[in-house]
Amino acid sequence: MDLGSILKSLAPTVASALLGPLGGVAVGALGNIFGVSDTTTSKLSDLLQAGQMTPEQIGKIKELELQYQAEEKERGFKYAELAFQDRDSARKANVAGGVQGYLFWMSMALLAVTLGSEMFVLFKGYPPEIPEIVVGRVLGLMDAVAMLVLSYWFGTTNGSSQKTDLLANSTLAK
Repeated sequence: MDLGSILKSLAPTVASALLGPLGGVAVGALGNIFGVSDTTTSKLSDLLQAGQMTPEQIGKIKELELQYQAEEKERGFKYAELAFQDRDSARKANVAGGVQGYLFWMSMALLAVTLGSEMFVLFKGYPPEIPEIVVGRVLGLMDAVAMLVLSYWFGTTNGSSQKTDLLANSTLAK
């Protein structure tokens, strides 16, 4: 079981906050409960999976849940919707701000440079004085840029993220 699944059963609002854009705040709050400095999600996951929570820690997590629920009511938002609203507002700002054309052409230029470079290396090779590791690193970085551009324009889904988490936590059948 992963961190999100464990927390969803214990404190669903905290789990939503943890998995959203304000996840760092939730990680810090949970780290304080467990007395862990320099908290990361992997450290929290290990602590929760160990199943050694004290009743006091469970009570503090429940208190944190109530606090987050009160904050949702007070501020008029739901932690579960923040990630969607964040992406949506960024895209709307680009359209309203008139920079849509610039972003489109910059995206096309980045994709063209990436594809052009990869085609060049594929068909012509790379200069022999450049080490292979440098060429691989540069092409890998360009691939990452291309994926970011494509993700911006076509988006990614929460379902895809959940599928990745499920695959990472699954065991292979023999």
